[in-house]
Amino acid sequence: MTHGGAGRLPDLVRERVHRRRAAARQMLELVPYAGAGLVAGTLAVHVVAGVAPVVFLVGTALALPQVVSGALPPALWVAIAAFLLQQVLAPLQLVLSREIARRVDAACIERLTRFTLDEATLAGLERPDVADRLTQVDEAFEQWTWTPGTALEGGLALTARYVQLGGAVVLLGWAAGPWAALAGAVAALVARQGQAEAFHRWGALWESFQPARRRVAYVRELATSTRAAKEIRTLGLVGWLQDRFATETRSWLEPLWTWRRRVYGAPFVGHAIAALLGSAVALLLVVDGGTDGASRLVAVSVAVQAVVLCARFGVMFPESDIKLVYGRAAYTALQELEATIREQAGATADRVEAPAPARDVTFSGVTFSYRPGRPVLDGVDLTLPVGTSTALIGVNGAGKSTLVKVLAGIYAPDGGSVTVDGVDLATFEPRSWQRHFAVTFQDFLRYELDLRDNVAMGAISHRDDDEGVVAALAQVGLGGLLDELPLGLDSPLTRAVEGGRELSGGQWQRIALARALFAVRHGASVLVLDEPTSQLDARGEAEFYDTFLELTRGVTSLVISHRFSTVRNADRIVVLDGGGITEAGTHDELVAAGGVYAQMFDVQARRFADDGAPHVPDLKGATL
Repeated sequence: MTHGGAGRLPDLVRERVHRRRAAARQMLELVPYAGAGLVAGTLAVHVVAGVAPVVFLVGTALALPQVVSGALPPALWVAIAAFLLQQVLAPLQLVLSREIARRVDAACIERLTRFTLDEATLAGLERPDVADRLTQVDEAFEQWTWTPGTALEGGLALTARYVQLGGAVVLLGWAAGPWAALAGAVAALVARQGQAEAFHRWGALWESFQPARRRVAYVRELATSTRAAKEIRTLGLVGWLQDRFATETRSWLEPLWTWRRRVYGAPFVGHAIAALLGSAVALLLVVDGGTDGASRLVAVSVAVQAVVLCARFGVMFPESDIKLVYGRAAYTALQELEATIREQAGATADRVEAPAPARDVTFSGVTFSYRPGRPVLDGVDLTLPVGTSTALIGVNGAGKSTLVKVLAGIYAPDGGSVTVDGVDLATFEPRSWQRHFAVTFQDFLRYELDLRDNVAMGAISHRDDDEGVVAALAQVGLGGLLDELPLGLDSPLTRAVEGGRELSGGQWQRIALARALFAVRHGASVLVLDEPTSQLDARGEAEFYDTFLELTRGVTSLVISHRFSTVRNADRIVVLDGGGITEAGTHDELVAAGGVYAQMFDVQARRFADDGAPHVPDLKGATL
């Protein structure tokens, strides 16, 4: 048992040294964001702020004998000047520290944005461990409390504390001898070590509960946002939501409280006792040594105040400790996110710009799984000839939307390949390939921005093309919307902004379609529409598809829909079933083949049958 304890101590020491080095490396990485000049200036101010209390201590001690006799010695004025200097430096320290935090956080937010929007894969962001870290970083910047910038700010602020401690130990050695100085230093460092270790353990525990805190945040967002307000009120979920919030909150707070007692219980008492004993020894040495007279009074006064400064080193430093623990945790989470990118760097370093497809885009034996052993796409073989329209159908969950994401380079296939004019899509830089796309996803976003931006996001570099925005709106049947909006294209599409207006579900879908057509207008050569008319009424759907082929002539288009009136006019229709393409052909060819397509078409067609017989009527121009 003793051997195990003896062996464990060096491991703890090594672990703490490793942790301190890691923290130092992180702080050094953040310094360039703040600027070396600003950091150096702030350090200088912190050093002076740490020296000022020591000068005040010495000045008051030297002035005390003369003040008692009624004189106003120069040492007293020095003490007053040191005190006033502290008051002047305090706000300066705050201003400089906040500027450092602002600069660092601005750089880190840019890194986070670049990671999530430009470098990270969608599959990577959907991993639970990545989502936890991303939430942790996002929370830090949302609350603006414990960020990487505050970590550097807090680390630099420790300079004043340690300068003050160094001055106190020197004065203690001068006034009461080296053993008193050693006792005071040990008391201070033991107490400080206790605080630092407790904060480290507490920070690690806080981070370990991130999944539970993410669940609590989700429930809280449901209760406080307008996103789910209609369903919550209509379904009477208020009481259930309150109970769920309380349950989820207790699920992590109760064990956290238990661990807090362990962290700040016996270990904290042990460090406090050790610090008190060290301080007591230092005071005893102060009392026991020295000479008599005025010099003795000065020495004792200096020594006692120095011991008090050492003893106070064991308290929490609000300007540093919390910021260092949680701010570093946020930066560590950001680094871990970026480590995921570095793992993929070898596969993406040599990628080239993707050309617009000239002949075809081909899937060859493509497989893809969200979970191992459960493929969504399993050996997909499909060719999309350039300049033609292809319709993709299949039951819910067949993998249609997943196929679109693989086509757009959002997901990389687990097996097989996607080629563009015979060149593997994996050799292209994903963003350059996606610039050729105009996509309307099934779960399209409703941006709380003005009408112009909502349409122009299809080709945002052409945001000033008001004529094109108006034309796209007219093409999707929203030409009259401009007349209804007092601010025209500048009208915000949300009631949360003054003068804004909310749109219906069908109008929002038309906006998404206009966004795609605006992208086609400005050079997108591949158009993908995933359930593009699911929220339109029968007339709106018919009107859109009457003009769809004309609007997209010469564009390579892929349309996903459950409505066969939507897909029947496509140049070719393919059926995705069981993870692969099982049928391909024109509408008439597939109906004649009597396969899955014919069965699904027959189900929709029956409602138009006069006698209920399973015959297939001519539905050209009708809406199913």
